[in-house]
Amino acid sequence: MTIAVDFDGTIVDHKYPDIGKEKPFAIDTLKQLAAEGNKLILWTSRDGDLLQEAVDYCHKRGLDFYGINSNRPVGSLFEGRSLSTSVKVVADVYIDDKNLGGLPDWGTIYEMVNGFRMERRHKKQHKSFWKRLFGK
Repeated sequence: MTIAVDFDGTIVDHKYPDIGKEKPFAIDTLKQLAAEGNKLILWTSRDGDLLQEAVDYCHKRGLDFYGINSNRPVGSLFEGRSLSTSVKVVADVYIDDKNLGGLPDWGTIYEMVNGFRMERRHKKQHKSFWKRLFGK
């Protein structure tokens, strides 16, 4: 599964352009999700040196991303974007402090992502949305 993750206000407290204090369990949860085979994309409006600071912050804590503001792997010959480009990426899940209802704690996020992944895995066994809605 591809998971796009915001930085400011999501991985760390919102102190932009500075880097705030790490949100409790954010890095550990993301490392666990990556270890389980998910592709993590850093999805942020930071660019240039500020983006590099965020990437370095995570890297120093053992968290590396599959992509940075891109669905292409970091270092890919075809990445096609520089660290100064910020675009919306395609993902199965977006984790952002601006979610409707705000950012839940990282334990809840982990449970939600795993629930979504399991639901997708067994989707063929479930009725479609329309069949569930209309009971057919």
